[in-house]
Amino acid sequence: MSDTDLGTLYVVATPIGNLEDLSPRAARLLGEVALIAAEDTRHTARLLRHLGLKVPMLSLHEHNEPARVERLDERLARGDSIALVSDAGTPLISDPGFVLVRALRERGRRIVPVPGPCALVAALSAAGLPTDRFLFQGFLPARTGARRQRLEQLAGRQETLVFYESPHRIRDTLADIAAVLGERHLVLARELTKSFETFLDGSAAALLGRMEADPDQARGEFVIMAAGAEEREPTDAASLEADAVLAALLAEGVGVKQASAVAARLLGGTKKAWYARAQSLKEAHGEGVERH
Repeated sequence: MSDTDLGTLYVVATPIGNLEDLSPRAARLLGEVALIAAEDTRHTARLLRHLGLKVPMLSLHEHNEPARVERLDERLARGDSIALVSDAGTPLISDPGFVLVRALRERGRRIVPVPGPCALVAALSAAGLPTDRFLFQGFLPARTGARRQRLEQLAGRQETLVFYESPHRIRDTLADIAAVLGERHLVLARELTKSFETFLDGSAAALLGRMEADPDQARGEFVIMAAGAEEREPTDAASLEADAVLAALLAEGVGVKQASAVAARLLGGTKKAWYARAQSLKEAHGEGVERH
């Protein structure tokens, strides 16, 4: 059998709420494939009924994904094309599929993305937070201690932070965000594309207050978006340590530009501010000014 006779795995994005968001291409392919690998076959069956389709399905979720690889690969080798879908949105984005896609790629199978809805992209597009850089973390850890530790690791990141959260943990997560990130500005997207879609703005503490006043605001699936940390200049208290780091780098022959980049990454602040400090130190030691 030639490569052209092999089947294709289509990674198909499905609606996150509003069924009208399913693309015509996705709807056509769901009707043309020989098999649909679905995170929850019961959930996908409702979508197929809406489309008037009857297509064989096979469950593929986090607990059985490695065991499904051989079976699905055999179908592709026979020339059957397969659609991979999650319960909602784009597969592999905090959903199963990574293990399968990686294994099939290693075997040279054809993988074709069929783009469409994605909750994190939809939420960011309407949040009014910077989107030139963002850091998606999926679901935070379920336990408070681990969740706070993860938030502490992210507290200094200057990108917009994006998380998914479920209704039964949203209050606890907001409480931990309030404890770790303080008054950081948040946008909370709830029930995206559905009848009760809501965007809430404010600090984590303020959003908790909104939920206490209106418990309905704690229902549904959430995308939490937090403004990145503000860029800060080095503080006076850290000046001696900072100068020692810069002096050590310069003494080892590291250029001013490279030394300032390392200091900014390790100690915070802007490269521009560190560059000025490094130049001053270099001049003070009579080593001249680096030119670019």
